[in-house]
Amino acid sequence: MIFKPLAPLIGAALFLAPTMAQADDDWVTKESPHSVADTVAALTTAIEQAGAKVVATLDHQANAKSAGLELPPTTVVIFGNPKLGTPLMQENRRIALDLPQKMLVWDEDGQTMVGYLEPEELAERYDIDDDAEPVEAMEKALDKLSDAAIAE
Repeated sequence: MIFKPLAPLIGAALFLAPTMAQADDDWVTKESPHSVADTVAALTTAIEQAGAKVVATLDHQANAKSAGLELPPTTVVIFGNPKLGTPLMQENRRIALDLPQKMLVWDEDGQTMVGYLEPEELAERYDIDDDAEPVEAMEKALDKLSDAAIAE
């Protein structure tokens, strides 16, 4: 009887565990040999050189600090190219909620990581053919941009 109050928590943890693992499967992650700041700088440069536009850079560590909280370096770069995103929005306008694209750069136990949600996952979420040309182009673009961000 002492452990009865923990049963709902244990059940919830068991229920959520597959979801958390599945979320990792939907991501592409790469290690960067650079600091978070240097990786973000390389990423934004690569985005601009590719002809896309950086819409915003969100420094979650700075935001946490402004609230008196601590967070390791965690930055989201939001960027897009209307030539890739617009055809997807023409097919299903709801995908606009997840566009423009986002790439996360963060410190994980001293290792800088770069990650993003696979475009195929977005296509599936919005019932768009994952073999559609804009989805495949987005996959290639994200791979090239993340590679540029981590290049030595």
